[in-house]
Amino acid sequence: MSKDSTQTALLWIVAAGFFMQSLDTTIVNTALPSIAHSLNEKPLAMQPVIVAYTLTMAMLTPASGWLADRYGTRRVYFAAILIFVLGSLCCSSAHTLGQLVIARVLQGVGGSMLLPIGRLAVLRSVSGEQYVSALAFISVAGQVGPIVGPTLGGWFVQAISWHWIFLINVPIGAIGLFAVHRYLPRSTTSAAPPFDLAGCALLSLCMIAFSLAVETPVQTHRAAWAVGLFVLGLVSALAYVPYAKRRANPLFKLKLFSEPNFSVGLIGNLVCRVGSSAVPFLLPLLMQLQLGYTPLHSGLMMLPAALAGTVAKRWIAPLIRRYGYDIFLLVNTVIVGAAIVAFALISRGTPLFIEIIVLAVFGAGNSMQFAAMNSVTLKGLSHEDAGSGNSLFSMVQMLAMGLGVSIGGGLVRLFAAQLGSAAMGFRLSFVCMGVITLVSALIFRRLDEAPLATANVGRAVSGAGR
Repeated sequence: MSKDSTQTALLWIVAAGFFMQSLDTTIVNTALPSIAHSLNEKPLAMQPVIVAYTLTMAMLTPASGWLADRYGTRRVYFAAILIFVLGSLCCSSAHTLGQLVIARVLQGVGGSMLLPIGRLAVLRSVSGEQYVSALAFISVAGQVGPIVGPTLGGWFVQAISWHWIFLINVPIGAIGLFAVHRYLPRSTTSAAPPFDLAGCALLSLCMIAFSLAVETPVQTHRAAWAVGLFVLGLVSALAYVPYAKRRANPLFKLKLFSEPNFSVGLIGNLVCRVGSSAVPFLLPLLMQLQLGYTPLHSGLMMLPAALAGTVAKRWIAPLIRRYGYDIFLLVNTVIVGAAIVAFALISRGTPLFIEIIVLAVFGAGNSMQFAAMNSVTLKGLSHEDAGSGNSLFSMVQMLAMGLGVSIGGGLVRLFAAQLGSAAMGFRLSFVCMGVITLVSALIFRRLDEAPLATANVGRAVSGAGR
């Protein structure tokens, strides 16, 4: 094959992997009530299905680059697709919630490597002047997944069975495996430095402890466990600081935090995404359990948010050029937070066009928020620190998604038990998650606009992704 044909095949392979991963993060939400019914579980008890996947990806993402250097990009990418497909098959075969959670962990192992190693393969194969265009092509797959995911999931559940939301990955993965074997050139391995296993273990312990602390039911005899887990997470995070100072090549160098906008952006991302990440989990449950929508109807109702988010991406760069990152993020965060609070007002009597407007406003604001937060966080890093900073940033994104689902679902259960009304549980949960998102606006006020004034906003935002 010619060089151009090989590069084209590579882009399609990476795009397919990204599509498979992004589809899986959205297609499951619509099917959760049906899966819960099949497994004899309560729908709100299904949040570990989401959390197990995102938390596994968060823990293993930093190892993806080292694995590619150690064993070769082609070999590791092939293994990532294979593990993801095997995990999908296990998910479709699960008969209990515990089996499904374990299968989702296996899926997360493969999913954690799909996008990072795919990007790395493109970086190593595509020339510098074509790299931005190549990433833009790949990002389209990431945008299509969330658009078709909820509707496709609803259709599978209603027309066939929930098992097909996982089985759909099998033919896509099989084509990907063939394409990797057939078209991806054999990559050379390099003498990668030893992987910081201890540092990764400390940060993984921190994320697991925080997630379990949030997951622990709010009951008197369980409160001590939750507090103990929270303290364990805090201690493991603080223990990483002296450890990283002593180690020559830590997992994440502490000098990353000397870039002020990276620190502010990282914390702002965590808080903002905790609030907004609860929405894709809670909305299908609200629509199916409280509003009486079918799975397909609830999936179709997510389309306005996804389509508005895709359209809104073209507005980001002009708005940031005109108002700056600080003003843009301050105002847009308020819009996103207010839209989440507005979901609390939706009931059986709410006109359809009002629901669509609120969904579209949330989708557009959330899409612009992600792109702006991503670019402002990573833009100030040096070329040397960009890879490490991006890995840490990816970990925080996945952690925030899991925490959002855990906190959102936990609040619904708490309020519903205290007030004796599931409807009020959903309403108050949306209010709380909206307020959490609004808090991040205060964090973004601390951005240092000076170094961002000279940034190439168009390129920074276009490459920021999700």
